[in-house]
Amino acid sequence: MKSSIKKNYCTLTDLVRACQNHDPRAQTLFYNRFRTELMRICARFARTRMEAEDIYQESFVKIFRHLHDVQNIESIESWMRAVVTRTAINYYHRTTKKEAMNHSMDMSPMDFESNDHNCIIDMLGLGIVNDMIAQLPEGYKRIVNLHLIDGYSHIEIAQALRITDSTSRSQLLRGRNLLMKKLKKQGISGYEIP
Repeated sequence: MKSSIKKNYCTLTDLVRACQNHDPRAQTLFYNRFRTELMRICARFARTRMEAEDIYQESFVKIFRHLHDVQNIESIESWMRAVVTRTAINYYHRTTKKEAMNHSMDMSPMDFESNDHNCIIDMLGLGIVNDMIAQLPEGYKRIVNLHLIDGYSHIEIAQALRITDSTSRSQLLRGRNLLMKKLKKQGISGYEIP
């Protein structure tokens, strides 16, 4: 007679190995374990909570499909963040790029005198900055997120979004300036930051 053995996943490695062996309980635990962190990434790219949920779900389909390819389990979290970011970019291409193209973002004036952005963004809490970024037009929001938050270079952004690197640079400049104006409307300016 087989006894029922309660499976414990003491380490992330144990959990990943169980997922690689298609253990449904482990997959559920894995899916829920990273939900908060990965949903934040999804929310930065999505316009609505429902879109963020769609991106998250689609990301995990890809994660589970390719989890067996992961050799270095210690880097699984950064690998998953990259999968979620790429999935969000692909979602953008499928669903919102046509919409964004109809709204010209080049109409925003460029403010070349704003040098406060680095100090403000570095010193403010990420939550405040993310809330302000979420209010930007879609094109600006994506590039500001990818460059300022995720650390992508303009060349990487250009390849991911299928635009030129000069477009990435100009959209970042405009988005950053619009972000600075929004922060200043909230009473936050560079000279107030220590």
